[in-house]
Amino acid sequence: MNYITLLGSAIFMPVVMLAQDVSGNEFSEAIEDNSFFIEEAFNQERGIVQHISTLIYFRSPSQDLMYGLTQEWPLWSQTHQLSFTIPYMSLAGGTLAGVGDILINYRYQLTDSRAWATAAPRLSFLLPTGRREEELGSDVVGLQLNLPVSKRLSEAVIAHANAGVTILPGVDGTERSGAPVEKTIVSYIVGGSVILLAEQWINFLLEGNVVFQGNLVDGEVVHSTEHVVSPGIRMAFDIGSLQIVPGLGIPFSIVDGATQAGMFLYLSFEHPF
Repeated sequence: MNYITLLGSAIFMPVVMLAQDVSGNEFSEAIEDNSFFIEEAFNQERGIVQHISTLIYFRSPSQDLMYGLTQEWPLWSQTHQLSFTIPYMSLAGGTLAGVGDILINYRYQLTDSRAWATAAPRLSFLLPTGRREEELGSDVVGLQLNLPVSKRLSEAVIAHANAGVTILPGVDGTERSGAPVEKTIVSYIVGGSVILLAEQWINFLLEGNVVFQGNLVDGEVVHSTEHVVSPGIRMAFDIGSLQIVPGLGIPFSIVDGATQAGMFLYLSFEHPF
């Protein structure tokens, strides 16, 4: 299970806004917040900050718990956004536990709802704050790129698509002979989601992604494939200028034909600053 995939795909861009298609027809207001495993292409509005907590738990084959704390800030306007994510992991029933690699993120609002689709490419730096010997980090400065695209298809349906890559250069490893090596590890992710607007402030989500995860084994880079499918629900509550969005997902992870079910909890607080 790769925490960068699960946390990094669940940390971005809440806004509640009036969507408009290219023909000029306005849709009613809807939650345009974070999906859980698919990134939505909506930057923070000017003057609005968001605090996001995510918790992922898988009980088998080992008890793995991953928590992420994210803050998102607009930079001068909605066109630019900065954020950071601090992950904490407890793996193998707590045998391995600690802070993972921190992400520093920049997103550019390339297009908005006036275009055919909304797009907001993201660039992230992974800082080597996690201990690699405990499987909490990579010990190198990494790079992550992701392109989220979002489209309001109708009054009741919004769709999102993602394509991303994570690059970890110069990761130390050891060949079978014991000789040291350095390798660049590249991982890929593609995915999409469909969101049903059951009510104005209640959404049902169906998300899925495919992760081609690179790992260093005996001095060579090998890739494994993980499929994640997750149904979920989220709601929004407004208390004055504060918006609270809780959410629940049930992710199913499929690796080498073995399926495990987990739980995903989401909670965000959004307010002016």
